[in-house]
Amino acid sequence: MDLRPFWYWAGQTVWPGQPVGVGRVRFGFELLKGSDGARRGLLRTPHGVVSTPVFMPVGTQATVKTMAPWELRELGAEIILSNTYHLYLRPGSQPISEMGGLHEFMGWDGPILTDSGGFQVFSLEHLRRVDDEGVRFRSHLDGSEHLFTPEHVVAVQEQLGADIIMCLDVCSEAHDREALEGAIELTHRWAARCRDAQRRSDLALFGIVQGGVYADMRAASADYLVSLDFPGYAIGGLSVGESKADMHRMLEVVAPRLPQDRPRYLMGVGSPEDLWECVARGVDMFDCVLPTRVARNGAAFTWEGRLNLRNARFARDGGPLMDDCDCMACRRFSRAYLRHLIQADEILGLRLVTAHNLRFLVRLMERIRAAIVADQFETEKAAFLRGYRTVDPEVRRANVEARKRSMGR
Repeated sequence: MDLRPFWYWAGQTVWPGQPVGVGRVRFGFELLKGSDGARRGLLRTPHGVVSTPVFMPVGTQATVKTMAPWELRELGAEIILSNTYHLYLRPGSQPISEMGGLHEFMGWDGPILTDSGGFQVFSLEHLRRVDDEGVRFRSHLDGSEHLFTPEHVVAVQEQLGADIIMCLDVCSEAHDREALEGAIELTHRWAARCRDAQRRSDLALFGIVQGGVYADMRAASADYLVSLDFPGYAIGGLSVGESKADMHRMLEVVAPRLPQDRPRYLMGVGSPEDLWECVARGVDMFDCVLPTRVARNGAAFTWEGRLNLRNARFARDGGPLMDDCDCMACRRFSRAYLRHLIQADEILGLRLVTAHNLRFLVRLMERIRAAIVADQFETEKAAFLRGYRTVDPEVRRANVEARKRSMGR
């Protein structure tokens, strides 16, 4: 396969130097280096270049919780994610379009990815019904009824104006083979309809691979979506309660079937140990609400694992969260002060721990990228995992349930 960088315009692959008209090339991915299965690349968008592998902070409601856009820039975020479902319901994609699009509306001049809202809609369970046309659901805000079709979801995202947008897909329980068979058929039909519905050539539309924990389904889904020639591919349905072993096994099935010259996005995954393991299996892009969610509970990431700041042992601890961290929390404040803010339910505590957790993941991805470039990825991965304490599996399952209940917020 030719691994020269490609740019994508109006549904066709465009190699550097191929004439397509001034200003018409909008999206591209350049694979710079491979090491032990991990990939180092550059993602080019209308709003800037992103180094991959990359973690994308989640800004569900057009804001990363408690963080201003300039603070995200300061901590090193290159691209953020927003949620189509929530922004469609409030304030609406049309008002956002009238305000100049999502970038202008939220004051963020870097790249943005919007998901299709599929996960949120399917989390409503009894409030939705699915057929070939699309998914009908009632708003969790006021009970009003809505219909998401593939064409409508693309149109909404084009109004929002993110750099990368997602096809509408069907989310099903990872182990229910019968339900998955129907879900994959719909996902594939909807992907083709999304592709046909796209009107803005400056936005990159990604297909989403589904198939639960079944290798044959995952392989078939990947192969079909590759045949549609999307500029990038997302892998869905691997952060909904399945085991990590199953997640790794499915990535090992899917990643080799995706084009090497297109970015690969694993949806909803962001714990530090998972980032190492999934980069090792060829993933380029990640998002997750984890760093902001655990911050709300007083948990801070460190190289050794999470610190629970509610623990009484930090009440007189004058040190920073991490000695080598340059975030605004670690530069100025002690663990004791941060614990006090968390215990007192002060917003500043949430802000500071959120900033630290996001900065931690940005630095972790910098470390991963450097290891790939130095051909030391497996060595660095092993060293990190030896020293990092992961959370108990029961806690992980509880976090998944909380994620479902909050519909991705």
